[in-house]
Amino acid sequence: MMPLFDLKGKVAVVTGAGTGLGRGMTLALGAAGADILLVDHVSPGGVEEEVRAMGRRASSLTVDLALRESAAAVIARAVSDFGRVDILINNAGIIRRAPALEFTEQDWDDVMTLNSRTVFFLAQAAARDMRTRGTGRIINVASLLAFQGGIFVPSYAASKGAVAQITRALANEWTPLGITVNAIAPGYMATNNTAPLRADAARSRAILERIPAGRWGTPDDLAGAAVFLASDAAAYVSGHVLVVDGGWLAR
Repeated sequence: MMPLFDLKGKVAVVTGAGTGLGRGMTLALGAAGADILLVDHVSPGGVEEEVRAMGRRASSLTVDLALRESAAAVIARAVSDFGRVDILINNAGIIRRAPALEFTEQDWDDVMTLNSRTVFFLAQAAARDMRTRGTGRIINVASLLAFQGGIFVPSYAASKGAVAQITRALANEWTPLGITVNAIAPGYMATNNTAPLRADAARSRAILERIPAGRWGTPDDLAGAAVFLASDAAAYVSGHVLVVDGGWLAR
């Protein structure tokens, strides 16, 4: 079975690769054999060195993914450095918290731009390269809030619902081209985005009481899902949103 999960010779692009879930998925792809372009708004140099230490090729691109021209620039850099793009993990995202009655237009626009518009146009740019070879894997990062409304995060919930629907819509169009499009929906993970929740003892306790696994998730918990969806093992999986949540949605 192991050759099905082997990513040797594949080229991956991971956004938000420098920290948290992006770092975890980047290292998982590297361990499975992929060469990687690491994309982030600050230099992910430390993670790049970790990938290189595995014997993989790696390079980094520091870019503001909210800019309209960034999607084409990211894929052009991957093609320049590695010759092609086989795998895209659309992970970069932000969150803003405030009651809906107080939520600002700026916070709405910032979140929707990076979390949904950028996801679409990066996928589009990658697919234009992938279709020339008739194969590719696009993995978008959604959230539990693709299924639930959350509290004080209206734009984040809307953006992650959009990610789930973008995933399904693109799968309908691109699976016939040999490009699978799927999403991972993480649950409550121990990352920078959830630091305020984990710092609130009452809120953290309430969250943990609902998670059957009894703990916050970690970036390592996404490793298997990312490698699976990027690999030949998932060749017949497309348009799926894979929830990795310790059982939260089952409650």
